[in-house]
Amino acid sequence: MINPKMQSLGAKRSVIRELFEYGKKRKAEIGEDNVFDFSLGNPSIPAPNKVTDGIRELLDKESSILLHGYTSAEGDFSVRTKIADYVNSKHEETFNPECVYMTVGAAAALTISLNALVSEGEEVICIAPYFPEYKVFVEKSGGKFVSVCTNDDFSLNIESIKSAINENTAAIIINSPNNPTGVVYSEESIIELSKMLNEMSKKIKKPIYLISDEPYRELVYDDTFVPYISKYYENSIICYSYSKSLSIPGERIGYILISPRIDDFRSVKEAIAGAGRSLGFVCAPSLLQRLVSKCLGVTAEVDIYDTNRKMLLSALTEYGYNVTKPEGAFYLFIKSPSGDGQEFSDRAKGLDILIVPSDDFGTKGYARLSYCVKTEMIERALPQFKKLIESYN
Repeated sequence: MINPKMQSLGAKRSVIRELFEYGKKRKAEIGEDNVFDFSLGNPSIPAPNKVTDGIRELLDKESSILLHGYTSAEGDFSVRTKIADYVNSKHEETFNPECVYMTVGAAAALTISLNALVSEGEEVICIAPYFPEYKVFVEKSGGKFVSVCTNDDFSLNIESIKSAINENTAAIIINSPNNPTGVVYSEESIIELSKMLNEMSKKIKKPIYLISDEPYRELVYDDTFVPYISKYYENSIICYSYSKSLSIPGERIGYILISPRIDDFRSVKEAIAGAGRSLGFVCAPSLLQRLVSKCLGVTAEVDIYDTNRKMLLSALTEYGYNVTKPEGAFYLFIKSPSGDGQEFSDRAKGLDILIVPSDDFGTKGYARLSYCVKTEMIERALPQFKKLIESYN
């Protein structure tokens, strides 16, 4: 017998992927310029020159046997050393190479971390709105998915998180800058969260791990500050991807950082290694490991996303939409004029605007717009957005 749960996951794509695939078919029917696809968080900005130059340099100068051969299961030691040193210098931390586990992007980082830290039947709290795949990742680890809502402005609701914690709580996942809202959790809220988690860990007599999913860390606007979680909470794990910062989502490369001050560091480190082994996530692509170690501190041209953000905020607000102002990432969260996110998405689809209903993000009544697209497409789409809001009036 096949696994029916896995079959159901394979038979139905995520709502984001469904819209993306629909968009490809629709473009073939009516022309690419006539479809306004804001569904997928697929960077439109070219990778920095440092990426392409770095690949050429590696291919020209490195031994092909070394470049394409196995690294250690957790990643090349020199690469992990450079990453730890870079994070230490940027965030005044004390990581060492043993804290770093190289992964095939943030999804692998999250699934490894969850399988390492969560035992069968334990609970993982996720802050809604959240990336829909968190639920898939948590349940595959054997954990129970628990959704906790934010405040009305999508900031952390510490009391709601505290109320959801019990003796079965193993971990909490946070994502800041957030997908889908673009909100960045403030330093004040992270300090408050950390204090509460320390208190609750003592109360339930076991560590509560804080897993921070950070693929959008560098994509921030107006000098917004993104707190580095390990500086505030000792039992923390950071899951990072270079997909968005370097505009290389198809290359799938990232890492796990274990706080050097985490409870029983050695056991957690071994659990991370064991989870990577059991899932088959060992030895992330060696060429890409070496590439990202040459690109530390390099970021794609975020100013283009900021231009898109400002254009959409200005126009949609003028038209009468209720839009959450994003401080980071490349998403707008738009309140449905009807109060129904699915209806809003469907009505937009009728005008060939593809935006994702918020239901699968754990929040009703909104739609997510991904503005990591060509600015010219936004300019062409604005008249359609005006027609869309007018259809409600």
